[in-house]
Amino acid sequence: MTKTKQPKQPRKKPRWNLWQNTGFMLRTAFACKRWDAPFLSVLIAVFTVLISLAELYIAPEILARVENAAPLSELLATIGFFTGSLLLLNGLMRYAANATDIAYMYPRLYLMVQQTLKGMHTSYPNTESVAFEDFLSKSRAMVGNNNGAAEAFWRKATTLLASVLSFVLWSVLLSRVHPVLLAVIIVGAVGSMLANRKIMNVYYAHREAEAGAMKEMEYFRSREEDRKLGKDLRLFGLRDWIEDLYAAAAKVYAHHQSRQERHLLWLDIVELIVTFARQGVAYFFLITMAIRDGMPASEFLLYFTAASNFAGFVSKILAAYTDLSKFSVDISIFRESLEYPEPFKLGEGTPITDMSCRELRLRDVSFKYPGAEDYTLRHINLTIRPGEKLAIVGLNGAGKTTLVRILCGLYDPTEGEVLLDGEDIRQFDRRDYYKLFSAVFQNYSVMDATVADNVTMSVTGRDEARMMECIRLAGLEKLLEKLPNGADSNLGRSIHEDGTELSGGETQRLLLARALYKNGPFLILDEPTAALDPLAEHDIYTRYNDMCRDKSALFISHRLASTRFCDKILFMEHGQITQTGTHQELLARKGAYADLFEVQARYYQEGGVENV
Repeated sequence: MTKTKQPKQPRKKPRWNLWQNTGFMLRTAFACKRWDAPFLSVLIAVFTVLISLAELYIAPEILARVENAAPLSELLATIGFFTGSLLLLNGLMRYAANATDIAYMYPRLYLMVQQTLKGMHTSYPNTESVAFEDFLSKSRAMVGNNNGAAEAFWRKATTLLASVLSFVLWSVLLSRVHPVLLAVIIVGAVGSMLANRKIMNVYYAHREAEAGAMKEMEYFRSREEDRKLGKDLRLFGLRDWIEDLYAAAAKVYAHHQSRQERHLLWLDIVELIVTFARQGVAYFFLITMAIRDGMPASEFLLYFTAASNFAGFVSKILAAYTDLSKFSVDISIFRESLEYPEPFKLGEGTPITDMSCRELRLRDVSFKYPGAEDYTLRHINLTIRPGEKLAIVGLNGAGKTTLVRILCGLYDPTEGEVLLDGEDIRQFDRRDYYKLFSAVFQNYSVMDATVADNVTMSVTGRDEARMMECIRLAGLEKLLEKLPNGADSNLGRSIHEDGTELSGGETQRLLLARALYKNGPFLILDEPTAALDPLAEHDIYTRYNDMCRDKSALFISHRLASTRFCDKILFMEHGQITQTGTHQELLARKGAYADLFEVQARYYQEGGVENV
């Protein structure tokens, strides 16, 4: 059977070239007001060239004095001049080099902040995008430490600048020997640079391929250190399984690294051939001139040393250019992460100034997750009037949480519209729109900070009285009485030795207090009592009306008995709202809601648990 040959996919090249990324790094230095970063790079390059010139001329000049039988005083003065110059230049360069530690660090920290802000403020769909996470993962290496491209770029740029300046000066000097010599050297350098550029494009393509393996390695490594998995790792013996998965990802990563090294090896071979040819031509011309024209020993030494150094400068240029090209790839990836497209208007669009209760409406909304074949929601029509209390119920997978995320503006519908007082929310500044919602989701986040910090999400300017009222409404006051410092007690033990680990129910109460403190006109409670026992759940229900005063509220649950206190119940099946009404109305209709309620009610009837 003959296999059909698949056409080659075009390799992806960096979006920005080296010169464009150099401009980006300069703009970054100016943005964080560290003009000394480029200034010190130029200064060190100049010092390097001057030191090289002094080292080049010191031996020929001394030899010339000896050949001409110059007085001892002149010989000593020449030695003293060059020695003093070298001491001064080396001292100044050492001082400037020490200053670069701080000068180069600040632009890196500035970029690190930009990356963190992008990750924190990007549109919610991006946080679930594998492509976006890959960009962030790869770009962290650039700014994560002082060996990354953000700092190493400046050091290599300094080396390149010094080598280029030396190349120009040495070219002028060697052109006095023979123009052909200079032409051979320059042609060889250009050939090496073109080969380098070709291989750097391959290097970029391999970096893209290895990113997935690198991400898997980091994920599996972090799982072994995750405190939440500590019990499972031991009870289920997961460590060997995770280590096998890590080893498989590491094997893929090593494969891509090996391919990169093979391409870089070819670059070294090309450079070696070019260097051998260049040096051979240079030495041929110099030896010929010394024998044929009787070139003085001092002049021969000058040109011979210059030719040897020149080859070194060309090699340094190629090496620095190669490294800068690699760093440019990293910088391109970093810039792509910063400029990753935002599906929402963040900081743009029409501002929302009225934070009172508003009418929120879904008009023929359907939603399908990226890459999915089936729709999660289909043709949803729903109106939430100001002050209305709704319950959304249904079995797991019915689409309840997805519906809430669309209402909150975390997703835009694939089809249809979300309207705020009749206007499509896509025209609003999405950050203003988020201010309308106080929400407790199933996936929660509690910071290793104090209770007060977690409730108010701030460390300054908080309203202590309102905070305590929200803690009371959430039923968290009994916990505060047990904590050593009340609301100022630390939570979590990743940072604080005296931190308290909350139970699932206590965590949900804390999140409820946080949502109440935000005081948005829409209160969203997504399974807020899932981790609570029946008594604690009943306690939350009795406080519900106080929590929802002057608010529109949505209560999402699969426990049907918990929704009686809502004005209206929406029952969802297979991504659609199939029934609407009060609890009693839905029971009277003898539909899917009534059947599910009857099944759940059996577990609470007398003797029901024993009969399960």
